[in-house]
Amino acid sequence: MKLLILDRDGVINEDRDDYVKSPDEWVPVPGSIEAIARLHREGWRVLVATNQSALGRGLFDMSTLNAIHLKMQRAVHVAGGRIDAIFFCPHAPEDHCDCRKPRPGLFRDIARRFGLEDLRDVPCVGDTLRDLQAAQALGCALHLVRSGKGERVLAAQTALPEGTRVHDDLAAFADWLLTQPAASAAA
Repeated sequence: MKLLILDRDGVINEDRDDYVKSPDEWVPVPGSIEAIARLHREGWRVLVATNQSALGRGLFDMSTLNAIHLKMQRAVHVAGGRIDAIFFCPHAPEDHCDCRKPRPGLFRDIARRFGLEDLRDVPCVGDTLRDLQAAQALGCALHLVRSGKGERVLAAQTALPEGTRVHDDLAAFADWLLTQPAASAAA
């Protein structure tokens, strides 16, 4: 099974410092929708793991989050792809939950859902250090994109987890992944 885990804000869609609070505010990063479609067509099961603390902060409700995700899924579908599952943390930071990245709860949920002990070598793409830290806890292959907050992470000269690969955006990651020998094998 070829699994791939993507963060949402900053990887698939433009990030906003005031949160994406409505479907109208959800705007894809150029090339991201097409990249997901390409990955899907090549046999990858695309999953999303995203912190959504704006829900816990009361900035929108569950029906709004569902509408945002429906817009994202429709865009991917129109491009010929599919997002197989969306995992999200609805909590605010002060809730100290296990599912809010950088904690690994979302990734543990993914492993359980797919019957895996860990996520060793499953590619995970994020734009923040906390995305990478959460994925690292279950052995994911780590990828940082410069889109979203990624460029700020690099500018801060923060030490990235060992083995992290850096790509301009999700489209560049897809280009790289699809040229790897293991990725080219039949699904």
